[in-house]
Amino acid sequence: MSFSCFRQPAPVGRTFAATAAASLFALTALATATQAAEVKIGVVGGISGPIAALAPPMIDASKMAVAHVNAQGGILSGDTLVAVIGDAACSPQGGTDAATKAVNVEGVVALVGPYCSGATLAAANSVAIPAGVVLVSPSATSPELTKLDDKDLVFRTAPSDSYQGQALARKLLADGTDTAAVAYLNNDYGKGFAEAFKAEFEAKGGKIAGYAAHEGDKASYRSELAELAGQGADTLVLIDYGDGAGMTILRQALENGFFSKFVGGDGMKTDALIDALGADNLKSFTTSAPVGAESAGLDAFNKLYAEAGGDQTAVYATTSYDATFLLALAIEKAGSADRAKISQALRDVASAPGEVILPGEWAKAKKLIAEGKDINYQGAAGDMEFDAKGDVPGVYALFGVDGGSLKMVSAIE
Repeated sequence: MSFSCFRQPAPVGRTFAATAAASLFALTALATATQAAEVKIGVVGGISGPIAALAPPMIDASKMAVAHVNAQGGILSGDTLVAVIGDAACSPQGGTDAATKAVNVEGVVALVGPYCSGATLAAANSVAIPAGVVLVSPSATSPELTKLDDKDLVFRTAPSDSYQGQALARKLLADGTDTAAVAYLNNDYGKGFAEAFKAEFEAKGGKIAGYAAHEGDKASYRSELAELAGQGADTLVLIDYGDGAGMTILRQALENGFFSKFVGGDGMKTDALIDALGADNLKSFTTSAPVGAESAGLDAFNKLYAEAGGDQTAVYATTSYDATFLLALAIEKAGSADRAKISQALRDVASAPGEVILPGEWAKAKKLIAEGKDINYQGAAGDMEFDAKGDVPGVYALFGVDGGSLKMVSAIE
């Protein structure tokens, strides 16, 4: 399957780049010939920066959602849905800049992303909310997003870290770990996750033996690690990014024997760690991450994504597809590309009651909407029943090293 109707400043996807480029050329020629109108959404990814290894499958999933729309009748009156790819670089300034370009230069009617919490908070406060543009992040998980006075414009298809931190704390305690040290990146993601983990771990009887923030641009963390390890824990909970400081910290902890067991959050779920540190050195490393709940929606997505050559185990691929497909459904439901109508329409298409729509079922949804019937999108990542603050609940799993990749080892209740 080819992914069409996207624009980006430079190649980003590793799986679909060649096919997508060919599709783009073909569709550009077709659009020129027929003068088809375009409806543009921004996909503000994290192409560079500490989650660069996680971004390509996420962008590919968004492209697949766009392809499904355009292959099944297009959006609104047969218009072409176009995803404009940008790079927030996982930083507040990058998020502001990428969102500003998408909204004010490209004229997008809604945003998917940014991917990182700090970038999302900045883009929301500086661009999306003032401009009245709906923003749906597939992976910004900081609890701070819940606190935004966002005029019902900021949503996410990934659960808050307040859920993940609590779930991971309960999992460690259930598995017999009652003492842990915590090292977390000093940003919105790291702080929110760590606070949620610490509060739940201690509330359920666990002991935090060492709790420290760190900056993400240091060459050595050995002194911080030595201080944490000296407080009696043999397990280090590391909340960081596996393509950033998290890799450096894990390497230096292993080299110096500071801890015997390591547990990461979703930012550490990257096979880049295995490539850099070796599978044999990571036998004591596990990481949590959200996963799609077992459902017809997840089955439908997995089949479509596998057929397109996608990695079904990629973190946030499901939520990226859902964010993009949901925005397309909302635009269709609104009956126009009027930014002011998208927020309420998004809630309408994501909530019961209504006829169930699964990933890939654009033609079915378009027909039902045209007939004035309610629809209820049940996504790859689960039911997208947004609460009053635009949040969704989550399902999590623990992943461990198996050969050359991270694979699920157990569910997290």
